[in-house]
Amino acid sequence: MHKFLIIQTAFTGDVVLATALIEKLHARFPDARIDFLLRKGNEGLLKEHPYITNMLIWDKKNGKNKNLMKLAMRVRREKYTHVINPHRFATSGIITLFSGAGYKAGFDKNPLSFCYTKKVQHHLSEPYSHNPVHETERNNLLISEITDNSKSFPKLYPSPADYELVKQYQAEPYICIAPSSVWFTKQFPASKWISLINELPAGYRIFLIGAPTDKELADGILTGSSNKNVQNLCGKLNFLQSAALMQQAVMNYTNDSAPLHFATAMNAPVTAVFCSTVPAFGFGPLRDNARLVEITERLACRPCGLHGHRQCPEKHFRCAMDITNQQLLWWTSNKI
Repeated sequence: MHKFLIIQTAFTGDVVLATALIEKLHARFPDARIDFLLRKGNEGLLKEHPYITNMLIWDKKNGKNKNLMKLAMRVRREKYTHVINPHRFATSGIITLFSGAGYKAGFDKNPLSFCYTKKVQHHLSEPYSHNPVHETERNNLLISEITDNSKSFPKLYPSPADYELVKQYQAEPYICIAPSSVWFTKQFPASKWISLINELPAGYRIFLIGAPTDKELADGILTGSSNKNVQNLCGKLNFLQSAALMQQAVMNYTNDSAPLHFATAMNAPVTAVFCSTVPAFGFGPLRDNARLVEITERLACRPCGLHGHRQCPEKHFRCAMDITNQQLLWWTSNKI
């Protein structure tokens, strides 16, 4: 029997995108065992996943290297037939190297890619490419020879309890806004969110969603807005509850960040705001009910990096500030 291990110990959004691999492998090998290795803190994403047998969790904050070696030894004992590693850094390469799997697939950018039996180029499209390669497509190349080349979408599985919990917020039509990002230059400014909220059509409740660490930002947006239908839910919903809430929203607004991929995984309508980064990197929305919003002018300084910066290197942050409410309100005159 095939026994798969998928390794993705990067950010939350990367784990969500890697769930497309789970869907593809299960469709091709419905009786196979599929395990997933991820960093501590992201395990809530997959706790209800029907196709995952075991989650292996790496605690990076407490005894990082010691825990890494324990995981590597456990992986070797499990005798996986296939290890699929879309993570591009040495730590996951070590686990892959010592796995003993007959099929070891990963990207050439991993320093230990010499040990892979299938090595794939991790190619980023040109910044303003009209047909950029998406990260899910790159990931799919790792398993294309044992499955096929067809597309597969990420998918999350909130539990019945998750759906029941968010019912209290669904009595009337609503909009979700995930205002935060790890990186400042990937985050639409609070003043711009406030301006948008003040222009949203009447009759919608507006929920600000995110982690507990986003509460202060969301409080500032709430108090700065003149719209009285805004509620701060940051820290009140876990990953899957947030995804469940987003699924039935009239519209979801996100940055180039994990909630964008939540929307994709739930096939929920989304308007994704790209500031310093560009969609050609391969992390844009995938569904037909999505819209990507970015500055219309091609700035010489954009993109300024793959992940963003703590502040705008040019001090003007035009890639965010020049986005208009008209761009963001596209859906109000169109049917989703």
